[in-house]
Amino acid sequence: MDKITRTLESKFNELIEESFQLIQTVPEEKLFQKPTVDYLVFSVGEYILRSVGRVEQTFGGITSRLWDDPFEWTLPEELSTHKKIFEYIEEVEATRKKGFEIIKSDEDLYRELPAPEKIKSLFEVLFETLIDAEKLQAQAKLVLRLGNKD
Repeated sequence: MDKITRTLESKFNELIEESFQLIQTVPEEKLFQKPTVDYLVFSVGEYILRSVGRVEQTFGGITSRLWDDPFEWTLPEELSTHKKIFEYIEEVEATRKKGFEIIKSDEDLYRELPAPEKIKSLFEVLFETLIDAEKLQAQAKLVLRLGNKD
């Protein structure tokens, strides 16, 4: 595995690890508590599920060409406990690992694939996903710091 691919894989791995850690820090009864500030719309749990769901959508697309939006099966009603969220994150992690097994070198990142909306290079798809997922995770951290102090 070449340097860019290794770096991308490392960043996705960090994202998943941080998701586990963030969920562990929130008491179960507060996972889906709405923040107390107006500019944050979702709870810590919802932001993490959206972040991890973004990773799932991308790696599901890469591995099976199905770009399904995981929104329906990542609803708080479905994943309401630490255990269920951890199981979901582990499933996404397994799919992510499968996706990186396909990428043998940095050259593979130039391959184009039919992403959800248009044809893009694998690098573009991974980079955009990483940015989106990190942004959602950052919002979860902000909710944790500002909105769920009580």
